[in-house]
Amino acid sequence: MLSTRRFQRLRTALRKILRFIYLNGYSFLLMICAVAVILLPLRKVSPLLLFPQIIASFLFFYHSVKLFSTWKDKKTKYRILLAKNKGGFSPESFKIFMQAPCGRLLTKAVLKDLGLKGRYKDLLLYKEPFLVSLKNNFKPVRTRIYINEVKP
Repeated sequence: MLSTRRFQRLRTALRKILRFIYLNGYSFLLMICAVAVILLPLRKVSPLLLFPQIIASFLFFYHSVKLFSTWKDKKTKYRILLAKNKGGFSPESFKIFMQAPCGRLLTKAVLKDLGLKGRYKDLLLYKEPFLVSLKNNFKPVRTRIYINEVKP
């Protein structure tokens, strides 16, 4: 039988694993796409299709690994958002994160842990329309978060 302390540790570990899976959902989706593309039997249709198939699979896999590598950054941003909104709900602190799908997942996780799930509808005002975000995503953008510092 599990003691209360061991049960709490197990529950915390399970919560962290589930949060990892949730916040990296797009990474897992890309990984599944990479495996699915490589398993397609296109070589039976034409041997020339094998090369584009490998390239497509590699691209899915590359972007999946790239998204997985941002896990430490996501944890840091999660803690920052949680700290900024513990005292009171501040919609401006979520503005940056509403621009990308991964950021919206992070926003939902923080709001759930704060018990403010219903406030997500208020934050949808900061979400850019699809065509605008598509246009903006073709140029690289670096997100910076300033903590008790003066912006340059």
